[in-house]
Amino acid sequence: MKHRYFAIFATLMFAVVSPDFPQSFKNSQRASSVSPATNQDWAIYLGDNGRSHYSALDQINKGNVSRLKPAWTFDTGETGEFQDNPLIVDGVLYTATATRKVIALSAATGEQIWKFDAATERPGRGGGRQRGLAYWTSGDDRRIYTGVGSYLYAINARTGQLVRSFGQDGSVNLGAAIKVEGRDAPVNTGMNSPGVMYKDLYIVSVTGAPGTVQAYDVRTGDVKWVFYMVPRPGEYGYSTWPPDAYKTSYIEPSWAGTALDEARGILYVPNGEPGPEPGFWGADRHGADLFGNSLVALDANTGKRLWHFQITHHDLLDKDLPTAPVLLTVMHNSRKVDAVAQGTKFGAVFVFDRVSGEPLWPISEKPVPQSTLPGEETWPTQPFPSKPAPLMRQIYTEDEVSNISPEAHALTLQRFKQDGSQGPYPAPGLKETIMFPGFDGGMEWGGAAADPGGVYYVNLNEVPWLMQMIPTKRADGKPLSLGERGFMIQCAACHGLDRRGDPAGGFPSLVNIGQSLSKDQVGQIVQQGAGRMPSFSTTPVGTRQSIIDFLYGDEQPPETYQQSGRGGGGGGPGRGADSAPYAFGGYRRWFDGQGYPAIKPPWGSLNAVDLNTGQIKWKVPLGEYAELAAKGIPPTGTENYGGPVVTAGGLIFIGATADETFRAFDKDTGRVLWQAKLPFGGNATPSTYMLDGKQYVVISAGGAKSGRPTGGAIVAFSLP
Repeated sequence: MKHRYFAIFATLMFAVVSPDFPQSFKNSQRASSVSPATNQDWAIYLGDNGRSHYSALDQINKGNVSRLKPAWTFDTGETGEFQDNPLIVDGVLYTATATRKVIALSAATGEQIWKFDAATERPGRGGGRQRGLAYWTSGDDRRIYTGVGSYLYAINARTGQLVRSFGQDGSVNLGAAIKVEGRDAPVNTGMNSPGVMYKDLYIVSVTGAPGTVQAYDVRTGDVKWVFYMVPRPGEYGYSTWPPDAYKTSYIEPSWAGTALDEARGILYVPNGEPGPEPGFWGADRHGADLFGNSLVALDANTGKRLWHFQITHHDLLDKDLPTAPVLLTVMHNSRKVDAVAQGTKFGAVFVFDRVSGEPLWPISEKPVPQSTLPGEETWPTQPFPSKPAPLMRQIYTEDEVSNISPEAHALTLQRFKQDGSQGPYPAPGLKETIMFPGFDGGMEWGGAAADPGGVYYVNLNEVPWLMQMIPTKRADGKPLSLGERGFMIQCAACHGLDRRGDPAGGFPSLVNIGQSLSKDQVGQIVQQGAGRMPSFSTTPVGTRQSIIDFLYGDEQPPETYQQSGRGGGGGGPGRGADSAPYAFGGYRRWFDGQGYPAIKPPWGSLNAVDLNTGQIKWKVPLGEYAELAAKGIPPTGTENYGGPVVTAGGLIFIGATADETFRAFDKDTGRVLWQAKLPFGGNATPSTYMLDGKQYVVISAGGAKSGRPTGGAIVAFSLP
C-alpha cells in the first residue's frame, strides 16, 4: 500500500508542475489521492491475469443500465482493426491504436495527454492488430509495455517517453533471445496480445519461428528464460516430430494471450497450429506435433513445463486455440476446484484442474475422417470433452441449409448436396467440402468472461467456410514456375488462387498490385509482415523474390534466383517453394447470393455455461441485420470479433458484432437490456472502471472486420 500511495503522490506532484497534463487529468489525480475508494482501475489486460473479463463494479446494473449514455469519444485519427482492450490506471486510459501507437487519455474526459510512436525510434511499419498493453509499477516507477514489430518497448506512463534504462535505449529485440540452428541474425518476431507481469518478470508469447514464450527482467530487459514450443533433442515431446523438425518447424503463438495463476506461479499458454506453412499439409511433420494446439502449463519462475493437454493432434485444419485461458473456481463433486477453461474454434470448452491438469469431465478420443492425399497421415482420433456439450452445431446437415429466403435455401441446398460436410475435423482433400465449424470459429480471440459463481460467458461465430486442396503441379504435367508455385504454397491460402483475396476477412486483393505498390514496398511488407500477414523473412530470399516477380508479371528463369544476388536461402524455419505437392485453396467464407452466411441462423451467438455442472444455461443470437429485421426475420446474429465483460451489476457488455452496436445483456437470462450505436464496429473487448465515484464502460470501435466501415474511435459510456 505504501508504494501505491507514493505513486499517487508522485503522479499528483508531476501533474501539478507539468504543463503537458490537461486540467481534467490533474483534477482526477487530486480526487484519486484524496478518496481512492471512489476509484477502481482496469489495470490488466482483460481485467486480471486470470483473464476473467470480470469487474466487481455494480453502479451500472440491471435496474439502471437503460439510462446509460455516451460520456466522451476520442478519435485516434486512424483506420484499421482497432482491437485494443484499454487499460485505466489512476485516472488515465492507455490504448494501443490500429497502427501500434500508444495514447494516454484522461479517463474522465477523453482528452489526450501524450502519444508514443515507435516510428520515431525505428522507421517503418510496426504491424497492426494489437489487442492490449501491459502496465507495471514499483514505487514511483510507472511503465507501459508495448510490442511494435520485433521490439518490446518500455514507456514512462506519465510522460510517454521511453525508459532508456530498459534493454538497449528503451527496447529489446524479441527475436534476439531465440536460437535457431544455422541462423545468426535475430528472428523476425512480434506479439498480438500483451504478456503478463509476474514478480519482476514480463512474460510474453512471441510470434516468429520456432514459437517461444520468453521472460524478461521488467526493469532491465535482460532475458531470464525461453521456452521453445517445438521440443529440441532430449526435451519432452521431441519424439512427436521427425528427428530434425526442430530445425525447420514452428508453432503458431497464442494470439489471444496467456493467463497466470499468480499465487501458484503457473502460466497457461494456448498454442496455435504447427508449421511450416501451409498447415493444411503435414506430410513432412508426421506425428502429434507437440506442443501444437496445446494448452501448456509452465512454471512462471523458470519456464519449465508442468503439464499440457493437446486439443488437436497433428493439426491440418488451422485449429489454433483461439482464446486466452480463463481461470475460475467451481464446485465440482461437492468440492471447490481451481480450474482453467480453454475454448476452441469448434465450440467445445475443455476444463481442467489448473494444478494437476486433470480434466473435470472425461475426454474421449474419437475417430475422425482420414486424408486420401498420398503421403499424408491424418491422426486417427481427436479429443472431445463429455461436458460441457458443444456450444454450437458440429456439422452442416440438410436441416441447416439457409431459411431466410427461397433463393438462399435453394442455393445452399444445392451446394450442400454437391460438397457435403464432415463435421469439425474434415480431412483436407482434392474435393471441395463445407468447413463447419468454420476457420474463424466457433470462439475467437475476444475470449470468454467468467463470474465468481463459475459461469462462463462466450460469443461464437456460426459461419460456414469452404475447403479444398489444390495440386501444385499442372494437370498437363508441365511444371509451374518457381514464383507461381511459391505463390500457391505461401500466399494463396489467404489471397486466393485467383489473387482476389477476402477483403471481409482482412486479406487484400493482389490483382493489379503494381498500381498501388512498388516491388520494393511489397518486398518490405513480405520481409517485415503487416496487418494479418506475418513476416516471411525465413522463406528463402530467391523464393520471395520469384513470388513478387510473378505477381508483377515479369518472373525470371529459376536459375536467376539461385545465381543472382537476389537468390540464396533465408536460413531458419520455412518451407521452400519446391516441396509441398498440395496447396490449400484459400480461406473462403460461404455466403448466399445476398451476402449472408449460407446456413440457417444463428450466425453469431452469446452463450452462458455453468462450469459447476457443465450445463449450458442459455444461448441467444448476438447481433442482427436491420434489413432482415424489417422483413420480419427474427434476430439472426452476425459474425462477431471481440469479447464480453461481466460485472457484479448482473450485466454482460459486448460489442463484437457486424452491426456497429454495443449491448448490455442480463447475465442470468441473456435478455438484451440496453444497446447503443457505435461509430464503427466494436471489434474489441470493453473495459470498465470507476473514477471519482462514477462507473464508466469503454470500448475501442474501429470496424474493418466482416467487410464493415473502418475508423478508430474510443467511446466511453456512463450514467447521467
